[in-house]
Amino acid sequence: MLVIGEVHTGLLRGHHQATASLVDLVAGEPVRSFDRPRAHVRSPDRPVGVDCPLGAPTPARRVRGIGTVLQRAAITGGHVVQGTAWATVVPAGGGTRQPWPYYLARPGVIEAVGRARPSELAAALAATEHAPEALDLGAIAGRASDLVQAAVPPGDRSRERLRLPRTRLRFVVERGETTGPPVLTVHGDRSRILRAALPAGTEPRLLAAFAEDLALHDWLLTSVIGIVDRAAIGALPRDESLRRLRPAVDHLLHLWLPAGRGGELARQLWETLDRHAALSRQWSLLRDRIRDQFIVGAVAALSAMPR
Repeated sequence: MLVIGEVHTGLLRGHHQATASLVDLVAGEPVRSFDRPRAHVRSPDRPVGVDCPLGAPTPARRVRGIGTVLQRAAITGGHVVQGTAWATVVPAGGGTRQPWPYYLARPGVIEAVGRARPSELAAALAATEHAPEALDLGAIAGRASDLVQAAVPPGDRSRERLRLPRTRLRFVVERGETTGPPVLTVHGDRSRILRAALPAGTEPRLLAAFAEDLALHDWLLTSVIGIVDRAAIGALPRDESLRRLRPAVDHLLHLWLPAGRGGELARQLWETLDRHAALSRQWSLLRDRIRDQFIVGAVAALSAMPR
């Protein structure tokens, strides 16, 4: 019925050369490492068992989810850490609970026990508020990110003075005969929800990869907006504004490369989403504004030099 998940994105506390060791979360399983189109390391998927309410559409129809969520962590460009939890939700074959080996044999699949329409269940899972006992994908994703941050040796935490927010992107994708474009909703500074309706044969792993890529670029945009705001261009002396803008140049601007993961599906979804959300145009405006400030600063410095 559904592909659901949540991605937490934040700045890695320090610059650690052996980033693959930081995401080595599963003993005996290799870490995936990529050099192109940019440096990226990713942990193996780790199944996490769940047995809890999925968020009932109405009190009269309780829906319980039993199965496993796939948890993983990744580092992009040596600077950005992400923790992800995702799963496919399918109807249960019957009303009785199976032994755990049955669910462990199907990693990343949650069986929904109870009567609920997919659209109602999707709306419940995409809601901004959940009951304390309901499925909490954010806690599972956040745990993966926290494990990576905790693995950074104290001597490598040279960027701790640069404070950037951790953002959360939850995605709920209905798979079936009815299709609809992806819609990204922003809730405050840190929470986003992505909803879409795609054909039934859409590969869940590609959807998770696209959600991670979208979360990365939304975090980049959010972080750079914050850096530009704190630079107070035109209000502070130019040297101070440039000092505050420099972290964006050193750590963030070179990481913008949308649809870098998830193949052709990611490219199509990004293009559709970007036409409405204008993420790329916002990024271009910010990048050019930062670049212009450094150009003006360089010209001013040259003009002040004795001839």
